[in-house]
Amino acid sequence: MTAETAALLANTIKPTKVVFQGEPGANSHIACSEVFPHAEAVAMATFEDCFAALEAGDAELGMIPIENSVAGRVADIHHLLPMSSLSIIGEYFLPIHHQLMGLAGADTGSITSVQSHVMALGQCRKIIRKLGLAPVIGADTAGSARQIAERGDASVAAIASSMAADIYGLDVLASDIEDEDHNTTRFIILAKQALQAKADNGPVMTSFVFRVRNVAAALYKAMGGFATNGVNMTKLESYQLEGTFFASQFYAEIEGHLDDAPVRLALEELGFFCAELKILGVYPASPFRANIKEPEVNRALRPAQPETS
Repeated sequence: MTAETAALLANTIKPTKVVFQGEPGANSHIACSEVFPHAEAVAMATFEDCFAALEAGDAELGMIPIENSVAGRVADIHHLLPMSSLSIIGEYFLPIHHQLMGLAGADTGSITSVQSHVMALGQCRKIIRKLGLAPVIGADTAGSARQIAERGDASVAAIASSMAADIYGLDVLASDIEDEDHNTTRFIILAKQALQAKADNGPVMTSFVFRVRNVAAALYKAMGGFATNGVNMTKLESYQLEGTFFASQFYAEIEGHLDDAPVRLALEELGFFCAELKILGVYPASPFRANIKEPEVNRALRPAQPETS
């Protein structure tokens, strides 16, 4: 999966620096190292800092989480993307594995509390309950590992990645402790330079944002073009614009390239009912998508077809 994803981008750009939000050892850091092992992964305090670094030319690419199979969407990204000049040039799916870690010499019988990001704590409830640990909410997973290492108290542990354990010199006390094995984060790869995937060169995704006109049934009419042209929309999310109490802007993803006739026709029809439409990226679909396709509906559950003579 890693090699395939990197190969999809190899002919477009070879970064020397890739920015990510968080501290060294974060899952975003792991994604950077897996997709771009020869680039320097640069930690940034906030998503805004990542976007600013890319727009200023301080790094070529950004590895930004956009959704998680357990926690849902990363809301900040939906607000930052439309306002930026950046483009989505790729995507990457990272299965998330949590490790219980502590100081050298600690074990599961000696620890009394565990610190991590609130989502990581929630995703590891079973072992926390089994060991009778007191959960402590930290700002993030890698930061919690760093703080535990700095504190020097063998009775406290952290939940973070194996990379964080290596970076901060902690021992892994229990491996892959997540309650569910489907926990996966999807990252988008951002660049200042708009690099569109080639048409007719494998599966492609197109991401865009739009705002419908303030007329009756505008969204219903806007979506009609995708249905009539057979374009599969894999994501449609609404969110509020700043200063309003109604969801008037939408983030959407479809399968297909802008040069595909069905996509072109669907977007033309969408444009009739939009006050604003912005293409965010046309990029190769990750090979990981083959693992998350919805299974075929059982034929026995499909409506019966009328007999023909």
